[in-house]
Order: sequence, then C-alpha cells, then structure tokens
Amino acid sequence: MVRGVKVAKAVITAAGKNQRTLPLQTLVDCDGISKSALAILAGEITAAGIAEIAVIVHPGDEAAYAEAAGPLASRMRFIAQPEPLGYGHAVHCAADFTGGEPFLLMVGDHLYTSRTAESCIAQLLAAAESAKCPISAVQATHESKLPFYGTIGGRRVQGAERLYEVETVIEKPTPTEAEQKLVVPGLRAGNYLCFFGMHVLTPQVMEALSQGIATGQTGLSPALAENARRERYLAIEIQGRRHDLDLHYGLLATQLALGLAGKDRDEVLSLLVDLLAQSQA
Repeated sequence: MVRGVKVAKAVITAAGKNQRTLPLQTLVDCDGISKSALAILAGEITAAGIAEIAVIVHPGDEAAYAEAAGPLASRMRFIAQPEPLGYGHAVHCAADFTGGEPFLLMVGDHLYTSRTAESCIAQLLAAAESAKCPISAVQATHESKLPFYGTIGGRRVQGAERLYEVETVIEKPTPTEAEQKLVVPGLRAGNYLCFFGMHVLTPQVMEALSQGIATGQTGLSPALAENARRERYLAIEIQGRRHDLDLHYGLLATQLALGLAGKDRDEVLSLLVDLLAQSQA
C-alpha cells in the first residue's frame, strides 16, 4: 500500500534499443526554450515535488544522458541495464534505488501536455496519494494503436470520475484479444484504456517483477497483472495527452503539441498556416 506517503523518487526507463536516443533529442518546450526531451520530462517530475530520479540507460550512455539532463543531472542517478532483457527487467534494475518506497515510473520516450493547470504527473501523484494504492495513468486509445501499448481491463469505480479498478493487464493485445478480455463499460466502441507512460508503483510490484524475472517473464505488464490479483490496483484517465516520440512522425507531432500548448502558440499557428499555403502554391 502507498499509505498516503508522498512519492519522493522517480524512475525513467531509457535503455530500449529503439528508444535510447529519443530522450536525447532537442525540442522547444512550452516556455519556448530548447531542451532535450529528457530535460523536459525531468523538469516536470521535479516541478511535481520529486527530488530524486533514477534513469535506466544502456551501458555507455551515462555521459550522454548526464549532458542532456543539464542542471537536473545533479538530481539523477544513471543505472545501466546490463543486458536488454525486457522492460520489466529495466524497471527492476532500480530496485535498490527505490528500496521499500513507492515510486513514480516514467518512460523516457513520451512527453505530455495537460488540459488543466496541473501537469499530467501532478494529477497522477495526487490520485495516488488519495487512493493509497498503486495506480497507472491510462488514455482511451483506438484499437489501431493497440500494438504499441499495454492495455488494462476493469470497471469504473463507482462515484469516481475517470477512475477504474484494474482487473487484468495485457501487453500489446490484438484487437480480438482486447475485445474478448479488455472491454471497459462506458468507452466508445473500438477504444480501450492503454497505458499513458506513467505509473505510481509500490515495493510489491518490484517483488512481482523479481519473481517473474526468475521464471523468465521480464515484462512489466505481467507483473502488474499479478499485482492486481494481490492488492487493489487502480487506473486513472489523465486530463491531458501523451506524445510518443517513437511513433512515425512522433518527434514532429510532439513538437507541434508542445508549441500549441505553450507561450508561442500564435507563432506556431502562423508557421503552420504559411506551410499549408506554400504546399498549395
């Protein structure tokens, strides 16, 4: 159980073969300042009140990540995943760092824009503190995107807006599998609750990961499914959008989203209008 303890540590995973360079990419953030994706993400984490961050990296990437983090590198510990043994294994590499405390887990190739005054991270942390149990952020996602995300099945928590009791978790399900096992009442047809790229997890999840790794199961989703059988586990629809840098045109789409959500919105809109006009000329 989280027991209302303030989450003080965060883990960012960035060791994946196809994703390891994405957090190093430079974008212009909502304040109009050029930063690496890692620095943007870490800035939101620290702004939400978390002081310590572990970044799980590919061996040899430590120096590049420290440079990309800029001033926030002093708050980071870079932990190498010695072998590419899966996402759950990468998370478990931070077990000593998290110790017996709840922690925020983020993926390094996603950035976020919020539809409220609170950041997406702050929304999740507030929900975790209130619920006093592990909780994952989710977003209603069309079935065409299921090959990219872990997906939950469950039911709405009575009287709680956007909150769900998680009953099962399946990593990258097929549409047929999702239709059979992951339909959540109240969602539009063909839409499912897919992970948003951020979770507040407990030491019990680390235990489930350890047991899974011992039997060759190195993913995160099976550990979360096992955790749902052991203790209360919730999901919340965040009021915001995730932006996956790893998708086709993901960097472009993310930069546009940050620009349109920030102080340079009018300039970005003017640039888009000019580009559209030139393409039609």
